[in-house]
Amino acid sequence: MSKPQVLKLDNTSAPADTKAEEYYLAPEKLIAGNPKQTVWLQYTDPSRQFMAGIWRSEPGKWRVSYTEEEYCHMLEGVSVISSDEGHSVTVKAGDSFVMPRGFVGSWEVIETSCKRFVIYEASA
Repeated sequence: MSKPQVLKLDNTSAPADTKAEEYYLAPEKLIAGNPKQTVWLQYTDPSRQFMAGIWRSEPGKWRVSYTEEEYCHMLEGVSVISSDEGHSVTVKAGDSFVMPRGFVGSWEVIETSCKRFVIYEASA
């Protein structure tokens, strides 16, 4: 059995060495627009609880409800994340932030946005 090796991740907004998955959100989540979203999943651990990659979205707004913990680093664009309690934060290229499990609110992409993400989803 081989030992795990360090995996260096491509930090470009469209990693050439990773297959892109394009999708649209479920209609019941949409608040405004119908943004195409793209994910480049660059690493997933064997349990599928820990993953890292790049995400991109066109402008639009949708409901979010986090069951995972997520670290994000914005690579490009501008987005506004708002809680159901009325607190909003604007994130732009260069910003890093954490989305905690249990966060409920909305995500609005003002300018096409791209982020590096690292997710941990605890098992049920």
